[in-house]
Amino acid sequence: MPDCPWIFLFQADIFAGALFIQISLGWNLYLSTVLLLAVTGVYTIVGGLTAVIYTDLLQTVIMVLGAFVLMFIGFEKVGWYEGLQEKYRTAIPKITVPNTTCHLPRADSFNLFRDPITGDLPWPGLIFGLTVVAVWCWCTDQVMVQRALSAKNLSHAKGGSVFAGYLKLLPVFFIVMPGMISRALYPDEVGCVDPEICKRVCGAAVGCSNIAYPKLVIELMPDGLRGLMIAVMMAALMSSLTSVFNSSSTLFVIDIWQRFRRQASEQELMIVGRVFILILVVISILWIPVIQTSNSGKLFDYIQSIGSYLSPPVTALFILAIFWKRVNEPGAFWGLMAGLAVGAVRMIMDLVYTAPSCGEEDKRPAVLKDVHYLYFALILCALTAIVIIIISLCTPPIPEEKLDSLTWWTRHKKAPTINLENRMSGAAQTKPEDREKDLVETAASGDKEEAAAKPPCWKMVYLWFCGLSTGPTPSLSEEEKAALEQRLTSIEEKPLWKHVCNVSAILLLAINVFLWAYYA
Repeated sequence: MPDCPWIFLFQADIFAGALFIQISLGWNLYLSTVLLLAVTGVYTIVGGLTAVIYTDLLQTVIMVLGAFVLMFIGFEKVGWYEGLQEKYRTAIPKITVPNTTCHLPRADSFNLFRDPITGDLPWPGLIFGLTVVAVWCWCTDQVMVQRALSAKNLSHAKGGSVFAGYLKLLPVFFIVMPGMISRALYPDEVGCVDPEICKRVCGAAVGCSNIAYPKLVIELMPDGLRGLMIAVMMAALMSSLTSVFNSSSTLFVIDIWQRFRRQASEQELMIVGRVFILILVVISILWIPVIQTSNSGKLFDYIQSIGSYLSPPVTALFILAIFWKRVNEPGAFWGLMAGLAVGAVRMIMDLVYTAPSCGEEDKRPAVLKDVHYLYFALILCALTAIVIIIISLCTPPIPEEKLDSLTWWTRHKKAPTINLENRMSGAAQTKPEDREKDLVETAASGDKEEAAAKPPCWKMVYLWFCGLSTGPTPSLSEEEKAALEQRLTSIEEKPLWKHVCNVSAILLLAINVFLWAYYA
């Protein structure tokens, strides 16, 4: 459940990548999709999480450098920020739809705080509704959680999150404003409103704002740098796809498959995870026409709306479970189910009743026309919280001793070690000389079995492709397992790095507040 929005959101990444390839190279949209998925699928399946993290690191460097170059060239082309403000407001396509204003750039284009009723992104929804979606994304989404859990310690995890926050400041200048520059320079293509022209330009009758960035790359970048930017865009999209492939397959195997196959071997789980990735690929290709026609053809609105329909229940549960010890399993389950049902109804309605083209009458139900998706996120979050609270209060609470390390108030309490002591009790009753003799015999028999059961070459390749170990698996004693578990679950930090992370986070918050105030 926590990652169900990504099943729909990562398909938008695939569509964006295929659209960029189509604009850059002139290839068919579906051929571009298949090629993009093939490349990302291969190195995700073969490399696993390690390959994903290292490629993300390299691709981030390429993305930042390439996007900075394009931003500089674009601003120089329009006369820097003042020139962008002037040219954007006058960027009107030559062919318009009579008796409409959809061809006019919004008067509040350079402001974040827009009208709470008529704004395309109303400011209460932007501040509070988008926060609900952001909490899901940054705190519970498997893509983010998997990165944090792969860190060596808590300071590394916090430092990585803060650094990602600093990187999140860049899209305003690297992506949003270059998109506005593209509209200012090419209003007839990027800002088209006539359905026939839009269909001819980008294949979508509802609008062509999705091609703004690739259009800028193709038209402005020199030949050598154009290749760099194509690599940048592919790196960004492949980074997102590999993250979702890896995380989604992990969730499916652990949360679903193992419930039906409790005795499944490691080899079976690895194979099932890879087959699930292939299923996601097929679903993504079939979903492309839906993305093309939804939310007036705006990819950003599609991504945010899907998140607003599916993620608020997770946010409500996450916040309540951390700060209120009374939440229990029945309350959590039925709260998520109720929220998922309501959000799914709104999402299906949004996909069935597509946004009208310029000049067409909006015949959608009032819940779609009059309730913005960011407002809906707030309503859904509150509704889920109410269900969780009521059912939790009507059912028995979780025993206090089982809440250690699981809530904000008990995070420093160590979990009981009863189970570990029970597992070790049998070993403690064995005499030391007997244990030493058993270890020697086990090691000798293990050496013989390893030499006799060395797999053939074809099986070695098969195991490598499935991500399984081709060598002997080291065995740990109960004491070693306990020590390893203690090290991996410790939230202790060295004072120096704790202060560095905290000060960096406060500075990041201050910069964000300044930018919000400046563009308000």
